[in-house]
Amino acid sequence: MRMDDLIKQGSLRLHWVEAHMPVLKQIRRNFIKEQPLAGCKIAMALHTEAKTGMLAVTLADAGAEIRLASCNPLSTDDSVAAALRDEFGLDVYAKKWESQEEYYNNLNSVLNMGPDFIIDDGADLITMVHTSRTDVLGNIKAANEETTTGVTRIKAMAADGTLRFPVLDVNDAKMKFLFDNRYGTGQSAFDGWMNATNLLVAGKTLVVAGYGWCGKGIAMRAKGLGAMVIVTEVDPIRALEARMDGFQVMRMIDAVKVADMVFTVTGCKDVLTVEDFQVMKDGCVLGNVGHFDNEINKEHLYALSESCTRVREFIDEYKMKDGRRIYLVGEGRLMNLAAGQGHPAEIMDMSFSTQAMGIVYMSQNYKDLQPKVYRVPDHIDQEIAQIKLKSLGILIDHLTESQSNYVSGWKEGT
Repeated sequence: MRMDDLIKQGSLRLHWVEAHMPVLKQIRRNFIKEQPLAGCKIAMALHTEAKTGMLAVTLADAGAEIRLASCNPLSTDDSVAAALRDEFGLDVYAKKWESQEEYYNNLNSVLNMGPDFIIDDGADLITMVHTSRTDVLGNIKAANEETTTGVTRIKAMAADGTLRFPVLDVNDAKMKFLFDNRYGTGQSAFDGWMNATNLLVAGKTLVVAGYGWCGKGIAMRAKGLGAMVIVTEVDPIRALEARMDGFQVMRMIDAVKVADMVFTVTGCKDVLTVEDFQVMKDGCVLGNVGHFDNEINKEHLYALSESCTRVREFIDEYKMKDGRRIYLVGEGRLMNLAAGQGHPAEIMDMSFSTQAMGIVYMSQNYKDLQPKVYRVPDHIDQEIAQIKLKSLGILIDHLTESQSNYVSGWKEGT
């Protein structure tokens, strides 16, 4: 595609999602007036697509200098990256199908600005400034982290005593995980899978590995699409919850024997390994929705195969030595972004509004915070929810003074 056409396509995608992100639009209007991030340098590593683009534009309009890289080698929309550079003048270091070397070169290019703040997804930037890029560490005042995998890494750093600045846990904000993780992942996982495979879901047996909020969303959507759903878990409480929600619960080694599809969404590594590949059905399709591409052990899969052939744009066929075929979507990376366009705009409206308000909060309060992981303040969740409800034309009730006193007191009973 010619560059002019690519820029036009990206511009159309940016303005399309802008029209469907009313909360972020309102926040952007406020930011333009108030300039809460004037003079701040913000390094961002997020999936570089249209919704992320509007977050970057919002922060730039708040007065910040922005550099943006992708947080995954396959999750960039090249048209959006081109439009952000051309139409909005942003520094974007990202492209689709990055090599590992290109991926880390782009992250380093973002850090070369000497950022004051970081907005991360998966904690690669935050990890780098504590290891290979300590030259910029002293300037960083605080950070936001977007996803479960990244929060887990940063909490481990804090527990280890190595974290050097406060980090806001955006992932566990109510206006993020209750909607993004559940409804966003639930829909976008199948958007990516269907785009990659062009296969039917109804009537198939799907194994969902992990029953956190993302796994719950996938299982719920799969059931609605007509799939027979099996959940695998290591947490007994979540396993019981999956059973009570109406799903079969099995060990992975048993589940893969009957699976037509397996989606991994755990945030852990080696969810599918050689033992599982040895007993999988012929034709099983594997997809990962966890942040890193280590949930499905590709080295084990390759070692068992006699050939690996790209049979569709986002599908690799591994032909086993015994003749079975196992298919892998998007090289085992996030298939909702590798083979799709990520979560719906209306969902990311809430998540990225949380990011925007969260980084302003950190810029105003970092001096009073220790190098720890902090939850998003409740008033930010409440404000975003109120703006979202207003945009939907929804009115809700409010407690009377008497009711408020009742629920906050203890003397009055029945």
